[in-house]
Amino acid sequence: MTIKTALVFGGSRGIGAAIVAALQERNWQVVHTSTGRSGAAADGAIKVDVTDASTVNAAYEEARTRLGGKIGLVVANAGINRPGRPLADFPDEDLRALVETNIVGAFNMLRGAARAVEDNGVILAITTSLVRRALPGTGPYTATKAAVEALVRSLQMELAGRGVRVNAVAPGPVDTDLFRAGKDDAAITRMKGLSPFNRVGDPKDIAGLVAFLASEDSSWIAGQVLQANGAMV
Repeated sequence: MTIKTALVFGGSRGIGAAIVAALQERNWQVVHTSTGRSGAAADGAIKVDVTDASTVNAAYEEARTRLGGKIGLVVANAGINRPGRPLADFPDEDLRALVETNIVGAFNMLRGAARAVEDNGVILAITTSLVRRALPGTGPYTATKAAVEALVRSLQMELAGRGVRVNAVAPGPVDTDLFRAGKDDAAITRMKGLSPFNRVGDPKDIAGLVAFLASEDSSWIAGQVLQANGAMV
């Protein structure tokens, strides 16, 4: 792939912002999206509600305009979490919010990517290592990310004829504002203990892997879910 133009969904903060920075450092031209909610930087992002297919489609059109007509890479990073609770106590409204953003939203982003990305381009989705390391209270969130991995594998089979590579990156715990929300020091210490390195990931740990997967150095990696979790799994 030689077209170094990228659209990053959810690129205004946390892992997404680190991905934008890592690509730009490698001379990519990058456009990113934001929900526009409080806490998201007013940094030229395209405002998108990924649960609304019409705004996702409009984001692709706007990105194509800003990028000179061609999108070589799409990163489907936008997603949400909800406070962990046992399945027996999990609120209906939290489940529906997870499904709407993490499954319907991912479907909208990936469907748009399948239509918009150039031949020999790259599509990446961000999931979670919790799909392979069960923890109490995380079932609904993890289930939505497992669905994304299923979409990724199927989409790879559909786009291989165009030379498009489709992969997912599945982080373990990563030190972002969203990760720290609602956690006390004891909870964060427990999360660090999931890795033998006794730390959680940094957004740059994930961004570097995304940049590698976007590059021609990873040209034979396709249809995979790559774990970035410090040996948590």
